[in-house]
Amino acid sequence: MKRPTALVLLLIAVLSSLLAVPAHAAGVRLEVLSSPRPDMVSDGNVLVGVYGPHLDRLTVRLDGRDVTDSFARTGDHLTGLVDGLVDGRNTITADRERLVVTNHPRTGPMLAGPHETPYICGTADFTTLAKVKLGPPTDANCSVPTRVDYLYRSTIDRSLKVLPSDRPADLATTTTSDGRTVPYIVRVETGVINRSIYEYAVLHDPAAGEPDVRHAPTGWNGRLVYTFGGGCPGGWYQQGSGTGGINDDLMLGRGYAVASSSLNVFGVNCNGVLAAETMSMTREHIAETIGVPRQTVGWGCSGGSYQVFQIADDYPGLLDGIVASCVFPEVGFATLHTITDALLLDHYFQSATGWTDEQKRAAAGFGKVGTIANLAGAGRRIDPRVYCPGQLPVEQRYDPVTNPGGARCDVYDHQVNVWSKDPATGAARRPLDNVGIQYGLDALNSGKITADQFLDLNRAVGGFDTDANFVPARTVADPAAISTAYRTGQLINGGGGLASTPIIDYRQYWDELPNGDIHLIFHSFSLRERLRKANGDAANQVMLVQAGDAPGGFSTTNPVLADALTALDHWMDATDADTRPGSPHARLLRNKPTSLAEACWSPQGEKIVETQVNGIGTTRCNTLYPVWPAPRQVAGASVANDIIKCRLHPLTPSDYKVPFTPAQWESLRQAFPNGVCDWKAPGVGQQPLAGSWPTF
Repeated sequence: MKRPTALVLLLIAVLSSLLAVPAHAAGVRLEVLSSPRPDMVSDGNVLVGVYGPHLDRLTVRLDGRDVTDSFARTGDHLTGLVDGLVDGRNTITADRERLVVTNHPRTGPMLAGPHETPYICGTADFTTLAKVKLGPPTDANCSVPTRVDYLYRSTIDRSLKVLPSDRPADLATTTTSDGRTVPYIVRVETGVINRSIYEYAVLHDPAAGEPDVRHAPTGWNGRLVYTFGGGCPGGWYQQGSGTGGINDDLMLGRGYAVASSSLNVFGVNCNGVLAAETMSMTREHIAETIGVPRQTVGWGCSGGSYQVFQIADDYPGLLDGIVASCVFPEVGFATLHTITDALLLDHYFQSATGWTDEQKRAAAGFGKVGTIANLAGAGRRIDPRVYCPGQLPVEQRYDPVTNPGGARCDVYDHQVNVWSKDPATGAARRPLDNVGIQYGLDALNSGKITADQFLDLNRAVGGFDTDANFVPARTVADPAAISTAYRTGQLINGGGGLASTPIIDYRQYWDELPNGDIHLIFHSFSLRERLRKANGDAANQVMLVQAGDAPGGFSTTNPVLADALTALDHWMDATDADTRPGSPHARLLRNKPTSLAEACWSPQGEKIVETQVNGIGTTRCNTLYPVWPAPRQVAGASVANDIIKCRLHPLTPSDYKVPFTPAQWESLRQAFPNGVCDWKAPGVGQQPLAGSWPTF
């Protein structure tokens, strides 16, 4: 028998060393499952997945403590809810593979910076679906004990009732979206996370025991719908006593888990970062209680739409799909530009003479002249004295004379962690500007107002001081606030997480209500144009438009929305299953269901399938539902409405289609001594997003 050669011995040694390689080197991977990011977990626990070979031989440790017993096999990996995290940095290991997790307290903060003070608790006024009051808070963070109730849907009146110990005769059954027929029994959990009252409901039969991350609720279809409530004025300094709502018969009956939280109602909290923080922490808790949702859908109208777009674009991984109505891209710019311009125009028209209602409407752009005054009232949300919530004691409120250190009830100071304070005034920095804006320019060039009216308007329209008092000078934005707005996505970019998010934009048309309305259809086209600029197209936004009195409105009792939710599920499933090469945006578009074609419905109910187009009278849909412009579009701005402060260029006679006398030209120069807006140029300080998941 020959002795092994040196080469054979070397090969044996190499093979032996490979077989002896520890598990971590052979592909073991640790992943946080309950949060999109390992540095953004909360409440002292985290759901972790362990992937790779030799799973039965692994030892999992938390900061050296053996937590292997927390894990069990789920398919091809291990899943474990790891408890006992300390606030701050924690290290989870599997053999020598490491995962660093940063934990934040259940009370927050995590993203939005120091807690707002004062802060009024609302638990004593909150009524659960079981019709029980939560009671007074147990600490300064407005906490209460978490409670679980079981309710059932009655066949008699479709209401939810408390489930008795014996199965009631009127217990309904329901068929979930994945084809199972189950008792219509709902598990409802209510508690406080991030100083916010949360609640969520899901089909579950208590006879199966309490659900957990390895034993899903018996009727759950694996999806989560998170509802977001509307409003904004008065949305500060309070916990609130209601949510966006979770008692939706169709959603629950199909098997969705449905969740919301009081700080996800913009009438309670008008801070998009705090809304994202609350939603993230609540979703994480749900994932750690019943399992990780296959997809999470954001559902919201008006102030709810603000939230879904900011969360999806700036904090990717939290929302997988969006159904939004009464759409605005965001509160800080799309809305505030329009309502503060309306406030200035309304103030001017109150003393101006010689203007007909039609001329006022043409200068503003809106479909009805009454919209000017309607929006002017909403414009007062920049005033620190007007929209204080009733729960905030008067003695704690700001007054420039009697209480200059009091709570400022305006949208900027509510987000002072985002904008920071202006050291000169002590108030929040403001990204608000109207320098160089030629109000009524298109109305002038189309002959709807005279040159003298145009000149007088722009000489006298003025701006706001720090307390939103009218002043002769135009408003000048703080440069630091402008930079923050663009870098951190406070002005929605559209190229962050929204690029790979399917969006159903449902619009009830209210532009031509007799007294006007704040929910103007042009905002949907503002979002569309931003998506196009960021991604090359806006094909992941599907617009559906109905008359303002459409039966069912923005609810699942409206067949249009019930069908859209089904189509959205198919869209997300197909996209998730697509492993072909391509960007997330391209993968999203190639899996878009043909059933999700853009359309409008006539007031008589006829469905008109056509791409929705910005304009008036150029398509069947925008003939039925004209897209009236806002004041800045009349002044020459793009429908994108994404320029905070315009760059200026010198006055140029060719910009005007009417002749000016020498005296009028001199008056124009005095109104705009430094030039007028050059809307073709990027805005001052306009820049791309600096990254995702901004913190403050």
